[in-house]
Amino acid sequence: MVASYDVVILGAGSGGYACALRAAQLGLSVAMVEKDKIGGTCLHRGCIPTKALLHAAEVADAARNGSQLGVHVTVDKIDLAGIQDYAASVVNRIHSGLTGLVKAGDIAVVSGEGRLVSVDGKLAVRVADEDYVGDYLVLASGSFPRTLPGVEVDGDRVINSDHALKLGQLPSSAIVLGGGVIGVEFASAWRSLGVEVTVVEAMPHLVPTEDPAIGTALERAFRRRRIGIRTGVAVHSCQASGDAATVRLADGSELSDELVLMAVGRGPYTEGLGYAEAGVRLRRGFVDTDERLRASVPTTYALGDLVAGPQLAHRGFAHGIFVAEEIGHLTGRLSAAPLPVKDSDIPRVSYCDPEIATVGLSEEAARAAYGEVETLTYDLAGNGRSRILKTAGFVKLIRRSSGPVVGIHMIGSRVSELIGEAQLINGWEAHPSDVAPYVHPHPTQNEALGEAHLALAGKPLHSHG
Repeated sequence: MVASYDVVILGAGSGGYACALRAAQLGLSVAMVEKDKIGGTCLHRGCIPTKALLHAAEVADAARNGSQLGVHVTVDKIDLAGIQDYAASVVNRIHSGLTGLVKAGDIAVVSGEGRLVSVDGKLAVRVADEDYVGDYLVLASGSFPRTLPGVEVDGDRVINSDHALKLGQLPSSAIVLGGGVIGVEFASAWRSLGVEVTVVEAMPHLVPTEDPAIGTALERAFRRRRIGIRTGVAVHSCQASGDAATVRLADGSELSDELVLMAVGRGPYTEGLGYAEAGVRLRRGFVDTDERLRASVPTTYALGDLVAGPQLAHRGFAHGIFVAEEIGHLTGRLSAAPLPVKDSDIPRVSYCDPEIATVGLSEEAARAAYGEVETLTYDLAGNGRSRILKTAGFVKLIRRSSGPVVGIHMIGSRVSELIGEAQLINGWEAHPSDVAPYVHPHPTQNEALGEAHLALAGKPLHSHG
């Protein structure tokens, strides 16, 4: 059997369903193929359940540290099953709303594992014995947890992030392999829930894709929280035995704990789906696309984690909307072509404690791109709301010499709530003097952004060295 649509999407994760919803809004007929559940990794095994875990961890810390504020309470029990039920309730509510939106959009949802095939000279997605042919094909098959050579993930003593969200009980101690976003978030949550944690990162700093000042500040904060850190050393091997797992590092040293979490990032899920056989050009496993997300095969697009760059759900959303509107323009439903999504304009947040929120270029990348740059670091010690929250951290601004702001980097409690304004400043290429006149309410952490721009504009007010 062959079914024809304007758009056929392989994958119903963040990018896939965003593309489907926007395409349906534009009057295109859409089929979306998904082997699991609508919402993909982000909703079911990533962003949402991990942030629910982190919120529970935050509550535990708030209770444990209440005496510092004159509120004396104790934490009687960490109920992992209860935390998981809470996270599941959040996921289920969002999933229910999402499936309702898809149904209301008259989008055909095809359950099953899809694979690219050629049908009468056109690419199609085959599910079992049925083929779904689209005038336009969108590849949105997402990603999978990566591993390291010499490390076998057994789901028992050596686990990945998927396993970590389904643990029957918390370990007493754990080694986290990888100091990127996934690694530092789990390390932070587990430490708050009473686990002794050590993070191993091969690069010189934690969160190595961020500005080095952020990594240094996070390491300082983690050490205060008694989270062990080993940076600048690679993993040689890992061996599970009995009730422990031992990690041997490249310098010859060994670490042994109850559990090892493999958190070295995610890889594009392209293998075994017929992409290469269909002529879709791959590079290091990623689908090779141009800036308009077109793959090497005509009328075929790729998005989200399949495209090299930041692997973020909101990047997938943006890609999905862009591709739908690109197709809408090509089919005469939109008069103007959409603007391509720029990775440098996409904000990044790590929900560890302290939080990290950044957008734009690091200082090193800005110097490589523009030569002369100016930087300013505003310490949160000068911010009243941050003092109330008892958080340390900073806002670091990077601007082209006498030019616009090209990078904003923040670390501290709740700085994720500041990233919206930071994104606008970066995206609009605002000069510090453009931001300085705006009044930020007091006492808020948003004032820190305002004060930083005042200082960089040459008008510092509450300045702390």
